[in-house]
Amino acid sequence: MSHVQHLQELLGLPAFDFPAPGERRDLPEAGAVAWRLAVDPYETQAEKFGDMWDRFLGSVDCAGVRAIVVGQWGEAYEEDSSDIVRRLVDARDRLTGLRAVFIGDLEMEEAEISWIEQSDVTPVLDAYPLLEEFGVRGGTDLRFPAVAHQRLRVLRFEAGGLPGEVVRGVAASDLPALEHLDMWLGVQEYGGDATVADLAPLLTGGRFPALRHLGLRNSEIQDEIAAAVAAAPVVAQLTSLDLSLGVLTDEGVTALLGGQPLTHLTRLDLHHNFVTEPVAERIRAALEPSGVEVDLSEPGDLWEDDGVVHRFTAVAE
Repeated sequence: MSHVQHLQELLGLPAFDFPAPGERRDLPEAGAVAWRLAVDPYETQAEKFGDMWDRFLGSVDCAGVRAIVVGQWGEAYEEDSSDIVRRLVDARDRLTGLRAVFIGDLEMEEAEISWIEQSDVTPVLDAYPLLEEFGVRGGTDLRFPAVAHQRLRVLRFEAGGLPGEVVRGVAASDLPALEHLDMWLGVQEYGGDATVADLAPLLTGGRFPALRHLGLRNSEIQDEIAAAVAAAPVVAQLTSLDLSLGVLTDEGVTALLGGQPLTHLTRLDLHHNFVTEPVAERIRAALEPSGVEVDLSEPGDLWEDDGVVHRFTAVAE
């Protein structure tokens, strides 16, 4: 779970924790940081998220705020993801400079990634047509029906199980400016039921003409995804490809070696894998002389039970 950490920046801005009541800290300029808003639901006297949100809007130059990171928002009976979405939507006439939002910035100590309950997050995109970056952590109850947005450049989903419905919604969206797409697909046990067929509209190319980075990560079907990517037209337009964090084996890497040329990439990220050294050396030899950075670090640990070998994604529960 070391791969799940608090965001350090958003929109290239350093994250700044909005102070708790009574905490004496000078506030930075509104547009100089990514404002991280989070409460501690386990403290008896902890501030409720709604109260923090109102205090935040009353303490900063709302029009100057460029990025917001939402962390722990409290127990479900106090606040849920739909309330967070509603608060963001209701503030659209005040947060006129908002360009980046991330919902669910929780570490393992706060909540396992698959315990983070989300909702339909697309109203945020509808409310902020100038938004450039949007991200979500947690796949439980997450919904992302197809959306049209003209300015969004970065879209990312971090999940131990990303619903196939979400993947299909993304693949059917109209996002002409999208340059960076990152999806942690996860495992079926935690709701990650997306298939290669769900990815097909994305892999055929043309859906996102500006796309330069594609991450299809943290999947228990990583070999199948690698085989599909090996023949996917979208790869020709990419500069970086990320198939890390999953259960990639020699089979998937061999499919990449036998597919279309990848020498135009600047980076191929395969870290956290189950690839043997001879096959790892083959792909390095095929790509590194052309200047492609190939990351095959962090080999995964095999677990054997009654003669059955088990491989696990980097992030699940």
